[in-house]
Amino acid sequence: MQQFMNSRESLVTEAIDGLLRTAGGKLARLDGYPHIKVVVRSDWDRSKVALVSGGGSGHEPSHAGFVGQGMLTAAVCGDVFASPSVDAVLAGILAVTGKAGCLLIVKNYTGDRLNFGLAAERARAFGLKVSMVIVDDDIALPDLPQARGVAGTLFVHKIAGAMAEGGADLDAVTAAAQAVIKGAISIGMSLDTCTVPGSPKEDRIGPGKAELGLGIHGEAGIEQVDFTGAKSAMAKVAGRLLPHTGAGDHVALLNNLGGTTPLEMSVLAEELARSPLGERVKWMIGPAPLMTSLDMHGFSVSLLAVDQAQVAHLAAPVAVHAWPGLAAFGAVAVRPLPDGLAPIQPVASSHPARRALIERCCKALIACEADLNLLDAKSGDGDTGSTLAGAARALHAALDRLPLADPTQLYRAIGSELSQTMGGSSGVLLAIFFAAAGDASASGKTWIGALGAGLDRVMQVGGAAPGHRTMIDALAPALAALPQGVALAAKAARDGANATAHMTRAKAGRASYLAADKLAGHNDPGAEGVARLLEDLARG
Repeated sequence: MQQFMNSRESLVTEAIDGLLRTAGGKLARLDGYPHIKVVVRSDWDRSKVALVSGGGSGHEPSHAGFVGQGMLTAAVCGDVFASPSVDAVLAGILAVTGKAGCLLIVKNYTGDRLNFGLAAERARAFGLKVSMVIVDDDIALPDLPQARGVAGTLFVHKIAGAMAEGGADLDAVTAAAQAVIKGAISIGMSLDTCTVPGSPKEDRIGPGKAELGLGIHGEAGIEQVDFTGAKSAMAKVAGRLLPHTGAGDHVALLNNLGGTTPLEMSVLAEELARSPLGERVKWMIGPAPLMTSLDMHGFSVSLLAVDQAQVAHLAAPVAVHAWPGLAAFGAVAVRPLPDGLAPIQPVASSHPARRALIERCCKALIACEADLNLLDAKSGDGDTGSTLAGAARALHAALDRLPLADPTQLYRAIGSELSQTMGGSSGVLLAIFFAAAGDASASGKTWIGALGAGLDRVMQVGGAAPGHRTMIDALAPALAALPQGVALAAKAARDGANATAHMTRAKAGRASYLAADKLAGHNDPGAEGVARLLEDLARG
């Protein structure tokens, strides 16, 4: 797999320097590359308790991304998924620790415990006050003698960081960190493993499966489960967390493991709200990439039952760009549409023949959804079939409230429905098409004349014409042939659609951005959709 890196050996050091260059002078690093990779606050004066954390790289923005006012004082970075050395940890401690002392926040992995632990002992030999806490929030593997430390570590960073920033002493900060560790729980799920730089990708999770409880270094989880969507995924995660939740209000941390899109993460946030856990979650951190696993296509949920003091510490301001902040996890706010945009429902009426025609058109478009998406993927973004099928489903669902007996009002109602339910430029153009057809029908045009007027308006507004490689290449000849019957209209639409495969220069639509070799040999998906619709109608 290709990656934006120069070499595995220089990856972490170059990434740290890139982070520092974009930190606005708030961060610095200790000398000592490549063996000592320590990011520190540039404004630190050692008068307060220092917070030092770290571990293997590959979890960005953890841990260097959380160095700053109100959170960590220093982050000690190892190579990808490898614990930093004792000397590196000791360098970090010595660089930031004054009379107030230092708290080490360590995730529960053998290498981290040993290296941070020995560094703490050596720092104490220098006469420094050093405490260490071990985070073990992962509940995925109940039989594991020592639970792993995962994204719940961020609760510790934030609460301890706020207390240290506020001037609390080392004992108080340590006790607060231990209380958070006692209450924090986490579990994750992924659709794929991560890609370790310079190593072949492990293909462990099969198609149609998701892995529950895998570790942040790609370690195998407790089980692979059937994946049927975001709802079931969150339900499984919530089901594992629920028995471990305490009483009272909770904060949830919704963590992107690295390769999940923001769109997916927002859907997962909604599913968390709808899950049995939703009523217990009063505040949310994220969704955001907080403790990632390189490019893992997954998410994790961490929970913490909180008191008022902990909420205040989680909400305290920080000078850390990667921290998304604490937000209330409440109801969806809905406001009415402005005057003039609220849909006006026409008076429904019955007309069996027109209802049957619309139903057939809708079914025809839904049936070719997958084929049109595949065709669009060759010259667009692969959604033409879904766009047309989505509009068809919405129109079919609206049949009971349409004025089927009144052609003029029916055209207008269809245009209004499409403007609300069909996305992209296609929705706008078809809404204009039917609105113009309604106007023409009101002026006494026949149904064929009304559709022709709709086409004229679309070409005028959209700027496309026959030969521009759009749906008009099938629609225009079809409407011209329609007075001679549906069969000839279908043939004209098919010929027009097939002709688009030889048009290597699109003059309208998204395909106009593509080179000729991307267009040659493939019908325009909009024109193909028109042709298939008419061919279905021609079959009687």
